[in-house]
Amino acid sequence: MPFTRITLGESYSDTALTQLSILLQQALVAEFDVPERDCFQVTERLPASQRVFDRHYLSGGRSDRFVLFQVLAGRPRTRHQKQSFYRALCTALQAEMAIDPDDVMIILQFNSTEEWSFSGGRMLAEEEAR
Repeated sequence: MPFTRITLGESYSDTALTQLSILLQQALVAEFDVPERDCFQVTERLPASQRVFDRHYLSGGRSDRFVLFQVLAGRPRTRHQKQSFYRALCTALQAEMAIDPDDVMIILQFNSTEEWSFSGGRMLAEEEAR
């Protein structure tokens, strides 16, 4: 049940956004133990003035094609799953969209099912208890 916010520059086309979304979901399903239909994403295209980032901090160099993925997931994953997800997403973005892995930043956060309500005001933890 991850929710992902994808933040990138205005130069990305609608077609590129669709492709980013598909590649992200494929990596989540393949490496992060996410059900195929469990897809919740928000994409933000921002002007350069609203994207402040260091071009070299812990990176070989970021360009204007820099993409930030913030993934909020409902249960922790193993170190191996996290690393596999990072690599799979970067590999796919490079192979399919020519996005340099140095232009990809991924942040994972985890919480419990008590912090999720998918609809109807029902807590996910209560739904799972049924």
